[in-house]
Amino acid sequence: LIMASQFVSGLLEVDFTKPSFVFSVLAIAFQPTWWNIAARAEYRTQWLSKLAGSKKVGVYILATAIVSFGLFRDYLFQQAIVDQAKISYPGQELDALGWALAAAGFVLVMSSFWALGFINTFLGDYFGFLLPGRLTGFPFNVLSDPMYVGSTLIFLGNALRYRSPAGIVLSAWVWIVYYIALQFEGPFTAKIYENAAKNKNKGN
Repeated sequence: LIMASQFVSGLLEVDFTKPSFVFSVLAIAFQPTWWNIAARAEYRTQWLSKLAGSKKVGVYILATAIVSFGLFRDYLFQQAIVDQAKISYPGQELDALGWALAAAGFVLVMSSFWALGFINTFLGDYFGFLLPGRLTGFPFNVLSDPMYVGSTLIFLGNALRYRSPAGIVLSAWVWIVYYIALQFEGPFTAKIYENAAKNKNKGN
């Protein structure tokens, strides 16, 4: 209860106008937005495949950009929580909870990567690299979007370890952005597979 009350009080002290916080908010919103726009454009025009010379190289270029900007976004998140006030709760249980959440998130992200493979982790479907069927093993038998949930848990775990109310706000923003992105990404990905099935049936 003491820990919770300190975090609630800390939330009231978050400086939403600090440049590092604003940059972090913008970077978090930009990340899934730009890759969805780029991937949709690829599906419709093959712009990146043409530029790269092949679909596979196009995926590698997109993957490099996603990872690179993701690291930059993580850096801005770290700067934002360093620049803000922290609670003074000394208990080790907060560290343990933070590490546990971050570890759970890491497991979800890496197991998703393993199940999808490199190509399909980085939107290979939009380049024509389709999975043979719906994934039913772990972690997709537990969560429908384990990579996004896992990423959010990593942010939240780090926020708790740093005892940062601002980090909790930014972690909530991460999930909100992912949730909004899923409302566009999920149906569009489903449409890709539906169109592929229709074209296959026409060919038969």
